Amino acid sequence: MGNKALNYTALTIAIIGAVNWGLIGFFNFDLVSFIFGNMTWLTRVVYGLVGICGLYLLTFYGHSEARAD
Repeated sequence: MGNKALNYTALTIAIIGAVNWGLIGFFNFDLVSFIFGNMTWLTRVVYGLVGICGLYLLTFYGHSEARAD
């Protein structure tokens, strides 16, 4: 059960990061810097968490096959 919560948390944080990159790409607007300030320690923590979650989600490759129980 705990692993499922970690998976959903990592996925949620990665989606937030993807939305932020979309905003940067389309509108040149960095939502994280807007909320937390330009490269403050909190902004760096958010960016770091997004990166760690992205690396964690790499482990899902090859595990998306449907299981026949």
